[in-house]
This record gives sequence, structure tokens and C-alpha cells, in this order.
Amino acid sequence: MSELVKQHCEACRVGAPQVTAQARIEMLEQLPGWLVEIREGIPQLEKTYSFKDYQQSMEFTNRVAELAESEDHHPALLTEWGKVRVTWWTHAIGGLHRNDFICAAKTDLLG
Repeated sequence: MSELVKQHCEACRVGAPQVTAQARIEMLEQLPGWLVEIREGIPQLEKTYSFKDYQQSMEFTNRVAELAESEDHHPALLTEWGKVRVTWWTHAIGGLHRNDFICAAKTDLLG
């Protein structure tokens, strides 16, 4: 199990530092299947989960929503029949913060 799942998100304000390239590599190694996607110049941490049907996709989406509320950090969620794409990034800093990797690790526990 990733050390990241034992951690909790910290309050992140505008101007907080994004993770370094080295930290990004080290944390991604703990997160199988997660990729960094760049959208409109903003790095985002993303993974797509597959499910048997729409009901299972919705149940997973709701578990991720509960996680997001408990950590006070909220992802973009795209729920479709048989799959859910989860995208974490920190809006306040326009990029990736340690919080995103913590939440990604915790998301994996739900899937």
C-alpha cells in the first residue's frame, strides 16, 4: 500500500508550490495506472476505472465524492456506462500539489 494513503490533504492556497518534477516521478511510482495529462497548460493527475455496468460506475463515483468531501479536495469526475474518469489537480495553484497524489492513492482504495 502506498504511503500516500496514510496522509491527509493540507489547506492549499494560491501561491503554494506545485510538486517538483522529481517528487512527481516518485509519487507516480506509487500510483499504478495514473498519468499526468496536460490540459490548457495545466498538469492534471488522471485515471480511468472500468466497471461492469452503469450502476457500479455510479456507486464508485459516489464513493469518490465522499472521499473528496472528507479531504476537502474535489476532482473532476466523468461517469459513463462502465467507466469513470477521475482527474485530480489543484485549482488554486493551477497544477499538481501533494494533495492530488494523496487523493489519487485513496481513490485507488475505492476502485
